[in-house]
Amino acid sequence: MHVVERGEWRFVRPRDRGEASIPAGQFIVRHNGPPTRFEVEPRTTAKVLILPASQLRPLIGDRAIVGQADSAEMRLLTAYTKIVESTLNDLTDAGVQAARNSLIELVKAVLVQAFDDREPQLTLALAQAARDIVDRRLTDPDLSPTALARELKVSVRTLHRAFAEAEESVATYIRRRRLERASLELTAPVGRPTISELAARWQFTDSSHFTRVFKKEYGQTPTEYVRSSSGRVHRAAR
Repeated sequence: MHVVERGEWRFVRPRDRGEASIPAGQFIVRHNGPPTRFEVEPRTTAKVLILPASQLRPLIGDRAIVGQADSAEMRLLTAYTKIVESTLNDLTDAGVQAARNSLIELVKAVLVQAFDDREPQLTLALAQAARDIVDRRLTDPDLSPTALARELKVSVRTLHRAFAEAEESVATYIRRRRLERASLELTAPVGRPTISELAARWQFTDSSHFTRVFKKEYGQTPTEYVRSSSGRVHRAAR
């Protein structure tokens, strides 16, 4: 993250991937790669934060995110970095870790400002970040659009709008991914769970509810699905 205080900093990406000119009063957040040429006006000054890509890249992908440095979130981030800088040498290991985590969360708050009605081009990145969380938490009984929006620090409306681009609702995606995992367990050669166990593990109300939505998705009940899968395996073995 470059926060330009005076002058102008220009980033030129190779292979015709464009450029971005960041004047005083703006910031840019970008993934550090591929190599980028910098062009800086004389007497330009800027604050630079080097941040962990693994935690922030899901929000921005390969885009360069540009914004105003005078937003409330950026003012809070700037003030916090000054506090961390002045106290870092006196912090314990636990304090350093807490400061790091808080800094990352503040940067996320700056980034997700972009996920509103003024920046629809970022909705695909938001939807992908939500899918990644869903895939890690499929067995979580509290997984819901509201919980996802809270974790991503956006409104539920913004989250739904991001998924609308793919013509699949948040709830539909969660249900589909749970059914996919359940179907894999149904065809396991050993240790196959019961319908009731699958319903409980993948957060369906009961076995009847699981059977109903499974049939709607696959055109077969779970029992029929197991039989047809077993038949395919048997014929293939022959």
